[in-house]
Amino acid sequence: MKRMMIALFVLMIGVGTRAGDAANYNVVPLPQSIVEQKGEPFVLEEGVQILAPADLQNEAEFLRQYMKEVTGNDLPIVTRRAKKVRYIELSVMPDAAEREGYVMTVNSKGVTITGGSAAGVFYGIQTLRKAVSEGLIMNPVTISDSPRFSWRGMHLDCSRHFFPVTFVKKFIDLLALHNMNVFHWHITDDQGWRIEIKKWPKLISVGSQRSGTIVGTNSDIDDGIPYGGYYTQEEAREIVAYAAARHITVVPEIDMPGHMLAALASYPELGCTGGPYQVGHYWGVYKDVLCVGNPKVYEFVEDVLTEIMDIFPSEVIHIGGDETPTEKWQACPRCQALAKTFVSSQQNDEEFESLTSKLSPLQAHFTKRVFDFLTSKGRRALGWDEILDGSPQDAMIMSWRGTEPGAKAAETGHDVVMAPTTYCYFDYQQVEDTQFEPSRCGGFIPVEKVYSLDPAPDSLSTAARQHILGVQANLWAEYMTNEAIVEYQALPRMSALSEVQWTQPQRKDFNAFRERLTRFTSLLELYHYTYAKHLWPERQIPSRWQF
Repeated sequence: MKRMMIALFVLMIGVGTRAGDAANYNVVPLPQSIVEQKGEPFVLEEGVQILAPADLQNEAEFLRQYMKEVTGNDLPIVTRRAKKVRYIELSVMPDAAEREGYVMTVNSKGVTITGGSAAGVFYGIQTLRKAVSEGLIMNPVTISDSPRFSWRGMHLDCSRHFFPVTFVKKFIDLLALHNMNVFHWHITDDQGWRIEIKKWPKLISVGSQRSGTIVGTNSDIDDGIPYGGYYTQEEAREIVAYAAARHITVVPEIDMPGHMLAALASYPELGCTGGPYQVGHYWGVYKDVLCVGNPKVYEFVEDVLTEIMDIFPSEVIHIGGDETPTEKWQACPRCQALAKTFVSSQQNDEEFESLTSKLSPLQAHFTKRVFDFLTSKGRRALGWDEILDGSPQDAMIMSWRGTEPGAKAAETGHDVVMAPTTYCYFDYQQVEDTQFEPSRCGGFIPVEKVYSLDPAPDSLSTAARQHILGVQANLWAEYMTNEAIVEYQALPRMSALSEVQWTQPQRKDFNAFRERLTRFTSLLELYHYTYAKHLWPERQIPSRWQF
């Protein structure tokens, strides 16, 4: 009876359309432990304040903003407790076992969120934000939560198609909503160089522009329409700061020595033939790559990475290493001269022999030089799984050609991020009938399959599982020509991935997830994200002939 009176009171004071409903703690991603407690509920109404110390003012401001957006209430932030005031209180417990973990407690007197760090507090705030989107009556509960993996990422390709700073920020907000903490930013490729490098200005004046784009799926038709765009260093720093405020690390990718056609068009002397080259119009793999026998290439690479490290404080720098054809090297006198030195001077070097066991000796040489340079600057190199057999032991591997390369790398002591095409390529189709789908990319990965992924299964040894840092999904932009398509391809598969990243396997259940996801879409709609509705046929637009 008392709860009914509280609900009626909240409705009468007009807190919001869901004011009379109870908050729902079964959110996306699902917390590890939700324990109901006895007692009267807490009502999130006017008069409630946010209590936070000085070092959590950033998190308090996010909480204030989220509560205003979701509930309509603008809760004041204070640093001192007063009598007869109810609070949402934020605090950090520095000696907590889980740095990104948190405990949220709700009783009739208020809400407390205690994190192992400011990041943990932030994730507790995300749970509160999602819970009260269902209603403002908060039944007593204790939520104890922490993520399964330390690397919870999303990738966005801004090379094939360019997306403005405003959208990159909106995309980062989407990561924050899903408790993700890594934004893998793909900013260079054959079809466009997107980041300003002041020491090599033609990368922007030439490399950021292409004179046309292939139409359809690698047809013979080119639209002939100039296309381009790039981020200034100040814009990139702005994005780094925006992400950092939300406890998200931006990991930049400069893909090398392949996927460098835009750089070769800018500086033809970096290639084996000297050109002429043009920024790529077609998708796929180009045979023109950096000339690894040319000393100027290493000057270029170190200059680029020096400026990248100045912009991006991330410990990890992604150096690509995938899809590197060797035909140009085989016909290049400088590359062949370099290859001959391996035979004469390093044939007894066990380390080099190990590095070149399966990878091209020239690419192994290039990769080791890049790795050594980054290591000398206190950074750590991450590459696609092609570099596995040609990498120093401390190299990080991103497994994209299935999960098998990642499993092999982990068993041999490499730290691994799983991003397999079989589960995590979100440019792939979400349904088998693609007639009305906006993307022309092949492949088929439905929401259910994403949800079923276990990046660190019991089939791996205990030691290997410790090397699986986490998992991410990739959004390659060949067929993503606008922002709405990016969102559509990501959602709701990104929500499924968030539970792979955050929630322990024994807590996962797809049917229960689908129910949580159905509620979660109200937040996607609140923030004007476009999402695929295949799980809810009743929400889909009818076929065009049915209008």
